[in-house]
Amino acid sequence: YVIIEDAGESIGAGADTTLGTDDDVFVGAADIEGDDGGGGGGFSGTTYTVTVASGTNGYGTGNKYYIAGLSGASPTLTLNEGSSYRFDQSDGSNSNHPLKFSTTANGTHGGGTEYTTGVTYNGVPGNAGAYTQITVAVGAPTLYYYCQFHSGMGGQANTP
Repeated sequence: YVIIEDAGESIGAGADTTLGTDDDVFVGAADIEGDDGGGGGGFSGTTYTVTVASGTNGYGTGNKYYIAGLSGASPTLTLNEGSSYRFDQSDGSNSNHPLKFSTTANGTHGGGTEYTTGVTYNGVPGNAGAYTQITVAVGAPTLYYYCQFHSGMGGQANTP
């Protein structure tokens, strides 16, 4: 649905909907067919719920990403080319732990750069509605997920 406001007043059906510089436009997804009303915009890919807790991976012991339904700290992921994946970071444990992707193990902490092809972000990790989403490009390299602020939290994401 779209709500258009003109200087704070809603514009009804049949009104002049020309937008001026003082107009606000709000777009929501609650009435889109196929949407569950959760604000997801009808996302049809795979959603993984992410939490952060102390654990051990190849980088040592400390805070690590855990992916619901997968075993252990910083599990290796399989992200198929052409498919979309949403990493739900709504859980409070994700606060100050934005999940990013890189083509280098441990991302920017390992001397690499952030991988942004097909990647979008929503909200603030640790708050409702926060997620990192990726649509894996055809021919994408092996990726690594990592925390923007803390070394050693992530793992590998194979892209067959």
